[in-house]
Amino acid sequence: MPYTPPYDTLVGRLKHRRQLWVANCLASLLARVAHDAWEQPPDLLVPIPASQASLTRRGFNPAGELCRALGRRLRVPVSHTVLGRTRDGPKQSELGRLARLVESVDLFRASRPLDGLHVGLVDDVMTTGGTLSAATEALLDRGCAQVTVLVAARTVR
Repeated sequence: MPYTPPYDTLVGRLKHRRQLWVANCLASLLARVAHDAWEQPPDLLVPIPASQASLTRRGFNPAGELCRALGRRLRVPVSHTVLGRTRDGPKQSELGRLARLVESVDLFRASRPLDGLHVGLVDDVMTTGGTLSAATEALLDRGCAQVTVLVAARTVR
């Protein structure tokens, strides 16, 4: 879905107002699209991990809440520990396109082998794709056979 009304408002309510019910709404919409798009669902869903600063500021991970709700709808197991950050960086919304791409290099690591698994990588909003690309690379480095990216909204820049 494009990151335009009403999706930008919904994502904003989840991320900035802690209205966790929105994760269920977005997951319902995403599940319909995802279910129709693939032949086989992923073996595992994994959210993009939030930075420590974001967790402290918000008290939760929006991608994690979306992933949890999506897992329930698709009946796919969820792991919040498979993917971790190697470091915290600046707030993504304060960076331009090139800085976002540079900052995302080697940003993630997978905590265990994922040999042969199809992993669904879940995030709330995709802007440049740098974060999702870095996370996908980390999962593939640990043996994933396939990574499918699932995002609630995509910016239209």
